[in-house]
Amino acid sequence: MRWMRFLRRLKFIRQERRIEWYPPFWLMRIKVLELGDWRHLRIRLPLTAISKNMGGAMFGGYQAALADPIAALACNELFPGYSVFTRKLSLDFRLPGDSDLELRFDFPEAVEARIKSELEDKGRSNPEFEYGLYRSDGTLCTLVHCTVAMRPLGYRKT
Repeated sequence: MRWMRFLRRLKFIRQERRIEWYPPFWLMRIKVLELGDWRHLRIRLPLTAISKNMGGAMFGGYQAALADPIAALACNELFPGYSVFTRKLSLDFRLPGDSDLELRFDFPEAVEARIKSELEDKGRSNPEFEYGLYRSDGTLCTLVHCTVAMRPLGYRKT
């Protein structure tokens, strides 16, 4: 945790590098291809000797570890001042990940508007996102469904 606080304070380091240097992601050797304003995100997850299972495809755990925080991070960046975490994550492994994979995340405008409205009205939101991991030939390999919980700071369920 201290490492992330330290990285956050280093404003001269681009956000893409701070994400890549997050220890679990650094060990996975990810590469942020596109970040922009967190509404469109592309990350390459390489197929390596460590990430490859006995069948020659990428372990599902590697894919899940990358997919898990992405929607929550985007919500946290676009709506600061809330406690944000992944509430539910499901992955539909449609094809073997037998090449480098590219995570493609887009933050729909309709979802952003709904979050804004719910936060103003209720002070909390549970947006749902759908994104995917694609093989190097552009074929969808893994479909990700993620529900994010956004709560006021210090929120405790009663």
